[in-house]
Amino acid sequence: ATGSPFNPVVWKDKIYPIAQCNNAFIFPGIGLGVIASGASRITDEMLMSASETLAQYSPLVLNGEGLVLPELKDIQKVSRAIAFAVGKMAQQQGVAVKTSAEALQQAIDDNFWQAEYRDYRRTSI
Repeated sequence: ATGSPFNPVVWKDKIYPIAQCNNAFIFPGIGLGVIASGASRITDEMLMSASETLAQYSPLVLNGEGLVLPELKDIQKVSRAIAFAVGKMAQQQGVAVKTSAEALQQAIDDNFWQAEYRDYRRTSI
């Protein structure tokens, strides 16, 4: 996976689509984990925990075949898992106040962005 779009790669007569990782999966989970935990900074270990958590959802890792990244339909579940791992690591490293796992999960749920389109009324042309 890359941070920018690339054409598919052909290797051993098989086509592999190249996924974009950081903008879709990694950054939202890191940001949510930092906000939910109240971390004062982002450490290398927090970034590594985000990557390791994402790898746990990889079809290639889980099944030995398929894409490197999970399907987009799973992005909310994966983002929440990454946020939790990042928040726990922040707590372990002392850059966030330690809380229970339940409290961290609640903070993640409370801060999770939901697309909400409100009805509006046009008042002028």
